[in-house]
Amino acid sequence: MGPFHPKFEDLPTEFAVFPLTGALLLPRGKLPLNIFEPRYLAMTLDSLAAGRMFAMIQPDPTAPDAEGGHGLYRIGCLGRLSSFSETDDGRLLITLTGLIRFTIGAELAMRNGYRRVRADFSAFTADLGEPRPAMFDRDAMLTALRTYFAHRGVEANWDAIRRMDDNTLVVTLAMACPFEPAEKQALLEAHSETDRAATLLALLQMGAAGPDTPAGPVS
Repeated sequence: MGPFHPKFEDLPTEFAVFPLTGALLLPRGKLPLNIFEPRYLAMTLDSLAAGRMFAMIQPDPTAPDAEGGHGLYRIGCLGRLSSFSETDDGRLLITLTGLIRFTIGAELAMRNGYRRVRADFSAFTADLGEPRPAMFDRDAMLTALRTYFAHRGVEANWDAIRRMDDNTLVVTLAMACPFEPAEKQALLEAHSETDRAATLLALLQMGAAGPDTPAGPVS
């Protein structure tokens, strides 16, 4: 763990959440975000002043609406603001590094227009430790990835992909590939690194057989 990685006892139990469909943050993953809405600018600045942490979570289309907006999936991922810069036009460019997954215990009153939750980390304490090696067939994963990218017109930085260790490869691809929101949620909720790798491989293989979907470069 890095020098800025919090200990379990230092985690907040109440924090802001950023509900964003299709955005996946995993433990040890890095998610770049372009913050421009006033409520999320306020959320980011408040987080910088209080522990530098907020969470990513997806709206759940099957859940009833809540006071703050659409219903949310019960499981999200808390992240730490690991980089931050301002733009001349009033945006914030940040990187959120994934720390630990959580289950929502309750949604709290909004603050400055953004949503907040009380969270339970007890099912995911292993996220803060060293990851167990993801056991999977790397050649099969890369073959499926090449077919998936070719089918969808994605340009990839293959040199960077080949240099990644197995766990980093799984986390990076799970976060970067344009899977459906429910598929992203399945990757988030995977029980282990090996389970996530198996889910990822299955999604790549199914996606390669689906309809063509134009996409941009992946680096």
